[in-house]
Amino acid sequence: MQIVYQFINAVKSNLLEDGDRLPGSRKISEELQVHRKTIVAALTELQEQGWIKILPNIGAFVINHQRSPAKVQKHQAFQHPPEKAIFNFRKEFILDTPLEENLEKFYFTDGTPDYRIIKSEELVRFYTSVVRRKKQSFPNTTDGSMFFRDQLSYYLNLTRGFHLSKDFLLPVAGLEQVHSILSRLLINTGDVVLVEELSYFLPNMIYSQAGAKMKTIPVDQDGMVIDYIENNFKPGDIRLVYINTKCQYPTTVSLSEKRKTHLLQLAEAYDFIVIEDDTDFEFSFVKNKKESLFRKNGGNRVIYVGAFGRFLNPGFQMNFISAPKDLLQEGAKYLNIFGKPDEMMEKALGELIHQGDIHRYQRKSKKTIAERKEIAAGLLHSYFKNKITFSMPSSGLAFWIQFKFPISLTLLQKTARKKGLSIPSICLYQNRTVTALRLGFAHLNQQEMEEAVKLLYEAYLETIL
Repeated sequence: MQIVYQFINAVKSNLLEDGDRLPGSRKISEELQVHRKTIVAALTELQEQGWIKILPNIGAFVINHQRSPAKVQKHQAFQHPPEKAIFNFRKEFILDTPLEENLEKFYFTDGTPDYRIIKSEELVRFYTSVVRRKKQSFPNTTDGSMFFRDQLSYYLNLTRGFHLSKDFLLPVAGLEQVHSILSRLLINTGDVVLVEELSYFLPNMIYSQAGAKMKTIPVDQDGMVIDYIENNFKPGDIRLVYINTKCQYPTTVSLSEKRKTHLLQLAEAYDFIVIEDDTDFEFSFVKNKKESLFRKNGGNRVIYVGAFGRFLNPGFQMNFISAPKDLLQEGAKYLNIFGKPDEMMEKALGELIHQGDIHRYQRKSKKTIAERKEIAAGLLHSYFKNKITFSMPSSGLAFWIQFKFPISLTLLQKTARKKGLSIPSICLYQNRTVTALRLGFAHLNQQEMEEAVKLLYEAYLETIL
């Protein structure tokens, strides 16, 4: 397939022109130093896709649909669409993503794992084994999904202290889809949704787009200030509260046990729902399994949003919702709009749990993350000394770094970029009271981290001059 793709690129860029005759398969195999059967397979694929024409006993000839005179003459009236539409359409500026492409050699993130730790080749074998064993069946079969949900419930019960059956789980491929489904199920125009003062942009913009009135609640070292809710809202005012109790975004603080109890009491008294984001659970080093609101409340007032395999290659990750069965049944209908998870991928993930490899991968990932967290903390202390403050997060993959003296973070960002270090805008937090960075550490190995922190410090020195 690599040969096929490169051939198509060569044709599209006109390195191979329409009508060019190709050398024989034996000659090509010798020049590329691959087996002749590989070349024959590639040529067959190219012919089936219409990029070459093979004439028996004569040879293979290039077909370029974009350059062929006959095709050009036949379709000469065709033009590509205009850059700007001549008709009106709805624009949602709140959905503009703040994510940026990292073009520099070194870069920070807001907290992502290193997908190099668990080799993709190991994961692919689970998928290929499912493909090989898969019997011919109708496309709408649910065997893979049922198997995965069964294995996932077993895994969650073992690792998170739950007591769930598969009927109380809805696997969803992407986190955007999770919140889009929940917004359709729960939000009406004008509903009040409470989030932390500094919070995650993704659910905020999805609930805003659904028509919710977003209200922010202060955050301190013990997490969301629950007293503020009680003092500023009345029963019936609030539709739902979105909160990450274990690793608040971006400050990484945890909600205290006292405030968890208070929040659940308010949910009952004020008649609102809590959406608990626990997608960082797999990156938690806290051994207490009794810390989630969902486990305390039994899912009566709490909808639990979790993630499975976040330390794996993104193609092998899965998100899920745990909630009352009838809500999940209604939510499953929206998978027809937002996209159902790949059935064979679900089966492969189920095998990953069933065979026990997920525990091995998680131990390996956690060990590496713990080591890198210590290294990153040491480097930050070594370079910045008393110029910043931060604490070691018990969960998550990022530090919340606060500068003791205000500086221009946008200038720091520009200066760092000139030095070959990218600091995405989503990592910058600055207002009248806060000058802080949320810096991920887990995606960098020791050598990369040393260079990244060094460049960050050099950029900082130039910024304060």
